[in-house]
Amino acid sequence: MTQSPTTPKIPVSPEKKSGSKGWIILAILLLIIIVAILIWYVPMKNKYLGLLSEKELQQIELQAELDELMILHDSIKAQYGTLSDSLSAKDSIILANAKEIQELLNYKWEYRKVNKKLAMLREITQGYVHQIDSLYTVNNELKEENEKIRQQYTLEQDKSRELIREKETLVDKVKEATVLRAYNVSAYGVRLTGSGRERDTDKARKIEKVNICFTLAENKLTEPGIKTVYVRILRPDNVVVTQKVGEDYSFTFQDQQLEYTTKKELDYQNQEMNTCMYWTKKNKEEAAMVGVYKVFVYTGGYLIGETSFELF
Repeated sequence: MTQSPTTPKIPVSPEKKSGSKGWIILAILLLIIIVAILIWYVPMKNKYLGLLSEKELQQIELQAELDELMILHDSIKAQYGTLSDSLSAKDSIILANAKEIQELLNYKWEYRKVNKKLAMLREITQGYVHQIDSLYTVNNELKEENEKIRQQYTLEQDKSRELIREKETLVDKVKEATVLRAYNVSAYGVRLTGSGRERDTDKARKIEKVNICFTLAENKLTEPGIKTVYVRILRPDNVVVTQKVGEDYSFTFQDQQLEYTTKKELDYQNQEMNTCMYWTKKNKEEAAMVGVYKVFVYTGGYLIGETSFELF
């Protein structure tokens, strides 16, 4: 049986054994360092994340407070309307501070700085509310005072109007008292006899003239002097009987121009006065209209008496 040859063993030198141990030690040291770093880093990371979360929460809280202040400010402006315009300077300060705080919150910011500015803004806003509330109170007091003045003025106006009405009524009564009055007013037709004497008649075919007689009443209040008296006779067809020959037979009555039949000037001296006026028919051959004739007497712009007569 043949024996195989034996492989010779290579001897390991002491230097190689020493190098391998060095690498193992170095690896262990590195592993220890890495573990130490991880042990330090994880708590630090958690702490950092906690700080970051707290900072974000602070930012949210500060933003919410800013928004709340501005909503309150806008609400007050809307509630008080034009009254807030008188505090426009303070309003500008509030808006400028709010803008600065918003910029700090949007970008790089510090909690203390923002919180300090918010506290200042809160104080300014409270002062704004106090001032506008004071203005509102004063404004209401002024409104109440103005309302009292207006009511008093209205009351005085009513009193003044009442006095004016009473005065006008008194003036009207006095004026009415000065108006002349005519009584015993009569009108009748007249014909002339062959001898020229007048005879009363109610025959339409015979009448030649109309006599109108009346008495002016005594009146101590009217102004004495010349009074122009107008007589207006209406035919049965309501046409005015006139003598339209080169003269305007009209006078003013209640802002109207009326035609008259005849007129007469009387010297009235506040005493009772009897007088007669007449109208002569132009065409003696033509018969007058049959029917009722109405007679009205005027002076000083007033109707002072009336009567009627009838022709057959």
